[in-house]
Amino acid sequence: MKHNPRILTLRTAEDARREIERIGATPAIAPRMAEKATLRIVRLENVPGKAASILKQEMLARGGECAVAHDVAAFDPSPQPCILLGTMRQYSELSRVLPTQPFGLQELGEELALTLKRYESTPPPLVCHDRQIPIGDHTLVMGIINVTPDSFSGDGIGVDAETAACQAENFARSGADILDIGGESTRPGSEGVTADEELKRVMPCLEAALEHTDLPVSIDTSKPQVAKAALEAGAHIVNDVNALRTEGMTEVVAESGAPVVIMHMLGKPRDMQMDPTYDDFITEVYSFLVERTEAAVSGGITETQIVIDPGFGFGKTVQHNLEMVHRLAEFRSLGRPVLIGPSRKSSIGKVLDKPANERLWGTAATVTASILNGANIVRVHDVEQMVQVARMTDAIMQGWDEDAGS
Repeated sequence: MKHNPRILTLRTAEDARREIERIGATPAIAPRMAEKATLRIVRLENVPGKAASILKQEMLARGGECAVAHDVAAFDPSPQPCILLGTMRQYSELSRVLPTQPFGLQELGEELALTLKRYESTPPPLVCHDRQIPIGDHTLVMGIINVTPDSFSGDGIGVDAETAACQAENFARSGADILDIGGESTRPGSEGVTADEELKRVMPCLEAALEHTDLPVSIDTSKPQVAKAALEAGAHIVNDVNALRTEGMTEVVAESGAPVVIMHMLGKPRDMQMDPTYDDFITEVYSFLVERTEAAVSGGITETQIVIDPGFGFGKTVQHNLEMVHRLAEFRSLGRPVLIGPSRKSSIGKVLDKPANERLWGTAATVTASILNGANIVRVHDVEQMVQVARMTDAIMQGWDEDAGS
């Protein structure tokens, strides 16, 4: 008789629990077994040599593993990265013993436990005035309204409030969850505009969008003057490609209580694509987002109001952007909603050899892969098509309620 061995694809402990129950195992033991079936590979930074040695011993004692630098084996005490390989059950056991160990392992254990909890959990809703934007129910689609004359994607509408209102209404009918209005191009090589010019561009269009739809509106700006005016006019979210590094921006967001998107960018738009280089790409982007999140919280912004964006196309090569999408789930470790904006970007054009107005299918593939790998929000130009892509991908990942039709 054939036994038909099959490698199971189980992304979460819940997937494992359902599969174990499906074969007729006792329901009471399924959750405990699921903890053993869920492998998590965790990278740690700046672990002193002595702490790394103890960490390796403790993981091995529990059937896990800990990869350390060669220098650790040579008794080098300097801080080094290391990688843990273990099940959720092994990490649970490890968390009970690390508080008894020296060399900062108690603090490391607390960080590890918090990160694992964040990775397995869904972030709470974003609070926007008198409404909430739930995270995790479905992938949120953010529709781009460019009120610029020089958008890279060719969709800039300029200062035309009527056109902005029509585009906002169309996006709403197409199923957008959020509108994102910006008046300064951040395409590679762009020099930017003054705050006064940006205000002249965005305010009439922002007010028109708010008047003609009930969708939450994000203001795409790095200038505190623009963010403050937009928020006072009724905008709900600040989307800052400069990650709150402009003086005064943190204070504006903190005082408003609005959600904020913090994005990674290497350099500035004018020079970000001039040979972007990293020693360890994902680690450096992740560390930047950790630092900027901590700075935002220190500046008075509520942590649950922060969205993180690794910055597809902002100071990255094609290979960097592809690796970002492939490893996007790692950014869930921050415990914040993950936004990604690959729409019509040049990396898609280079892979497919297509101009900006012919990158719909490449964008669809990139959005699909991003959702499969943990994106909560996708920022796109082609809203009607990408809503369908998102809904179909959600159905594959989360299941489909036939009775509800969703």
